[in-house]
Amino acid sequence: MNANELRSKYIEFFKSKNHVEISGQSLIPENDPSVLFTMAGMHPLVPYLLGEKHPSGTRLTDYQKCIRTGDIEEVGDPSHLTCFEMLGNWSLGDYFKKESIAYSYEFLTSPQWLALDPKKISVTVFAGDENAPRDEEAAQIWKDNGMPEDKIAYLPASDNWWAAGPTGPCGPDTEIFYWVGEGLPPVGSNKGTDSGNWMEIWNNVFMQYNRVDEKTLLPLEKKNVDTGMGLERTNCILQGKTSVYLTEVFQPIIKTIEVLSGYTYGTDEEKDKSVRIIADHTRSSVFILGDQRGVTPDRVGAGYVLRRLIRRAVRHGMKLGIEKDFMAEIAATVIENFKGPYPELEANREKVYKELTAEEAKFRLTLKKGEAEFQKLLPNLMKNPKKIISGKVAYNLYETYGYPLELTQELGAENGFTVDVEGFKEAERKHQEASKTVDAGAAKGGLAEQSEVTTKYHTATHLLQQALVNVLGDQVAQKGSNINNERMRFDFTFERPMTKEEIQKVEDIVNEKIKEDLPVTMEVMPLDKAKAEGARALFTNKYGEDVKVYTIGRDAKSDWFSKEVCGGPHVQHTAQIGDFKIQKEQSSSAGVRRIRAVISGGLPLDK
Repeated sequence: MNANELRSKYIEFFKSKNHVEISGQSLIPENDPSVLFTMAGMHPLVPYLLGEKHPSGTRLTDYQKCIRTGDIEEVGDPSHLTCFEMLGNWSLGDYFKKESIAYSYEFLTSPQWLALDPKKISVTVFAGDENAPRDEEAAQIWKDNGMPEDKIAYLPASDNWWAAGPTGPCGPDTEIFYWVGEGLPPVGSNKGTDSGNWMEIWNNVFMQYNRVDEKTLLPLEKKNVDTGMGLERTNCILQGKTSVYLTEVFQPIIKTIEVLSGYTYGTDEEKDKSVRIIADHTRSSVFILGDQRGVTPDRVGAGYVLRRLIRRAVRHGMKLGIEKDFMAEIAATVIENFKGPYPELEANREKVYKELTAEEAKFRLTLKKGEAEFQKLLPNLMKNPKKIISGKVAYNLYETYGYPLELTQELGAENGFTVDVEGFKEAERKHQEASKTVDAGAAKGGLAEQSEVTTKYHTATHLLQQALVNVLGDQVAQKGSNINNERMRFDFTFERPMTKEEIQKVEDIVNEKIKEDLPVTMEVMPLDKAKAEGARALFTNKYGEDVKVYTIGRDAKSDWFSKEVCGGPHVQHTAQIGDFKIQKEQSSSAGVRRIRAVISGGLPLDK
């Protein structure tokens, strides 16, 4: 079975259990500044897990592209990935633990589906603590489905508890593992007794409590189930491979790297690591650039992570002896492999090539200057018996030559040095530069802690987009938004800076519509009907899928100002938003402008 077949079988199985297939969403979370990227399959579902009604019902399934940036330094080993796919299914106040566990076990072990050996499967459940009891219910359901007692590990909250945030929905989870050791697992072997030989493939989260405060958990009236299966890992297990890089997900990419470098994968571990880094980082970069809300390389936020991925791949390409620009060639292979399940990659092919090539060329110059300077410094550095590169030296390489800290760390490690990271940060602070890390996008807010203010900002983005179209023309299209309790950012396609008059006109239109106190209404309808009625959207949903359409205007059918496909949340009428003020209009990237705006006042949401 290959990855495409696994993806299809998963969706087919849950459809047979009365789940509706929904579309996976963008890698760039909409209106959620708490994370830079969609990090898990459940991320786009958070509003519905928190109580909103989903237009497709209470049983859902999908596949979702994800990016996790915390493991970038570990990418290069046989298993870590920056970009991966999650297969997911959800119950929104419908079935609970009994059905969820039974469905998972049936899909994994039934001859009709994956036919994995039950003897090689083990699970974990919540062990209980002072806040919540041991999850005997889940453990018993596993036993009822044939799981031996010695294959059930009871682990603490750090392993088997999920929470939306410091307060709100939370609950125990049960994780499913597959044996990757030799032969069959010995008696008594499970994740708790032998963590090294068990690979996690699936996680079922049971949201059954509402956390009121640090010490208070109350039962949820409507219990939800959220599950996620890692496609690449499960695919690797099904094929009996020892690494995800040996499956067809990565092999065509690696073959392209072999042609470009002249190196044969599997003959030298250090060079193999470089191949894996190039394969993962190029694939991740293609998915980010080719996304429907794709960002471009930048000095901050998601764009900074993208730049870091591209630059790290280029450096490892040079280590393999690739002297010419190469990422666009590898990108062509990635797009060819994944354009079926992710057609947006094909639609954005030229943009992907252009941005990769431009950033690669820019970085090659940076690298040469930075590495040359490092080599000049090396004789003096070698005199330091502690083998530490000072933060001041590392920061000077960054400030003067644009040489990133993480590459100074890598280059230093190759020569036996560590870098004084705290000293680097201190030098950065002295130069009044904001420290931009992998978590640069984190800010107050986020869907898990949705506030009244962010709800107002969300609706304001709809008014802003329509006002921009009215003033600048139909070439305007949303490229992304970022909201927290203090402000909103809105990115849109436009080739030139706006004039002062245009900015004022847009601001006036938005405030005029707020003062008119227009009603905001929602209707669920098929995507094709939403298109026919003129609703704006990125339209990445599947044809015929039900979507939520929000209309701002006196009459949802004819006399309306704005109509958009959107997941919410929204105010009930526009006077609730308050005064709207554009603070800044600037370039975001080539052909994309960015508006920063604030709101103040407005009526409470229940008035």
